Amino acid sequence: MEPTRTKQHRGFAAMSPEKQREIARMGGSSVPAEKRSFATNRALAADAGRKGGLNVPTENRTFSRNPKLASAAGRVGGAKRKGA
Repeated sequence: MEPTRTKQHRGFAAMSPEKQREIARMGGSSVPAEKRSFATNRALAADAGRKGGLNVPTENRTFSRNPKLASAAGRVGGAKRKGA
C-alpha cells in the first residue's frame, strides 16, 4: 500500500507572502530603463500591437467581427480608468 502524499507548494507558492511581495516589487528592474522601449515610446508600442493583431486571422478577431462587443469593452475600460 502506498503512503498518502500531501500536496506541497513549490517555488513561488512555497514562499512566505512577505518574500513574494519583495520579489514582485522588483518587477522589471532587471531590465535597464533604456531597454524598456515600450514604456518610453508609445508609437513603438502601438505599432507592435498592430503588427501582433495582423498575425491573427480575420475570422478569429472577435472585435472586428462584432463592433458592438468592441464598443462595450471600450466603455467598460474607459469607466474603469476614470474610476482608478
